Amino acid sequence: MSNLLVLELTSAAALLFLLARLRLSHEARQWLFLISSYCFYAAVGRWAICFLLLSTLFNFYFGKVLKTHLRTWILWTGVIINLLFLAFFKYLPSLLSPSGEGTFLFSRIAMPVGISFWTFQALSYLFDIYREEELDPNLREFALYMTFAPTVLSGPICRLGEMLPQFRESKIASWNEVRGGLQRIWLGVFMMAVARLIGAGLIPNAGVDAGFARSGLQFLDVWALTIGYGMQLFFDFAGYSNIVIGVARVFGFVVRENFDSPYLSKSPSEFWTRWHMSLSFWIRDYLFMPLATRNRELWWRYSTLLFSMVIFGIWHKAAWTFVIWGAFQGCLLVIHRIYQKFISSMDLDDQAERIAFLGLPYTFLTICLSWIFFRADSLTQAWSMFGTALRPGAGFTLDHSYLWLVIVVVGCYFAVEALADRRGRTDETPFAWVPLELRFATYALITYVVFLRVIQARGFVYLQF
Repeated sequence: MSNLLVLELTSAAALLFLLARLRLSHEARQWLFLISSYCFYAAVGRWAICFLLLSTLFNFYFGKVLKTHLRTWILWTGVIINLLFLAFFKYLPSLLSPSGEGTFLFSRIAMPVGISFWTFQALSYLFDIYREEELDPNLREFALYMTFAPTVLSGPICRLGEMLPQFRESKIASWNEVRGGLQRIWLGVFMMAVARLIGAGLIPNAGVDAGFARSGLQFLDVWALTIGYGMQLFFDFAGYSNIVIGVARVFGFVVRENFDSPYLSKSPSEFWTRWHMSLSFWIRDYLFMPLATRNRELWWRYSTLLFSMVIFGIWHKAAWTFVIWGAFQGCLLVIHRIYQKFISSMDLDDQAERIAFLGLPYTFLTICLSWIFFRADSLTQAWSMFGTALRPGAGFTLDHSYLWLVIVVVGCYFAVEALADRRGRTDETPFAWVPLELRFATYALITYVVFLRVIQARGFVYLQF
């Protein structure tokens, strides 16, 4: 987004905040947030608002049909139509015109921003109706659910059962909620600034982006890049999620948390309960569990787990790198399940407890290794880097400023998380032990330095998905 658009949206948010603090009925508040949300999406998505409206109308009225006639074939008709709608914009252009070049019709299709997120919200609505959950939104409420401004672009993926009671309240956010929301916003801005610093580097062409564009990388180069990218992706997406959660909180709404110190996980299974939680739990609730419960055989459960993670990868992009990334994650989860079953069957719980401290570095390094497939520009590059990462060597060809940047960021991340755990997480941020004034001053200073002195504006990484 351009600086002018950011300024305009910030001004509009400030005006909306003042209007939202008026004593309005819940219907008037719904209209206020609905109109504001459509204006926000139109400013960012432009023509794509037509497709958001189409999806909203289709799913609302299809949901009414499904509620009246609870038939499996009716549910799957709605699911397939939604998936075809998503695939037309997200997958068809890359499948039929992989290079993105030429005059081929499908290469010119532009993906509506946020379509993956609001399509999954629509699907969860249909699944919940089929499960006979008590959902009775009117069209205004459902439209607000689909286009709610804080979450419409990149989540967190919400559930109507969580949002509908909040839409029906006339509640005005307390000043404590406003203060907490502002803290989350500033923390998010700070984290995204750090992500951009990692991507661009301390000096020109000395960051993750330039590193992945190079050839002839050595063992240490690849590990520095994949760990750096893992931190960049975390700070970027978790930072964005903090901003979204903070904005919603300022207006009196509570949306799902998306990250919970994921790099402190001691197993791959734990990692996926802490990373992109709204999508992870969506996959678990609406894909893995319904499939896994169809057969009690272990091979079926492991196959379902692997399949679910492949779908997780394809959700991001229709490319072989993401298929392999999802399969890699699925294999890590299956291996962990097999390990747990082996420990239990052999009564080795005490021995496993003694080496439990190895779980954190194992999980961190294997997850970071998988980011190669998530970030690589091609399958050839991904396999080359993956092979290099498994062949130990001493060579390092990247700029040393980048290496020190990664070391400092990783060290600070684990140090802050450890201090937060030791002092108790009594606040919504891991910096609860730092005085509020010092927190704001630090966020403001580093954000200013990074955004205005180090790098040029760059788009939010996860917006492409």
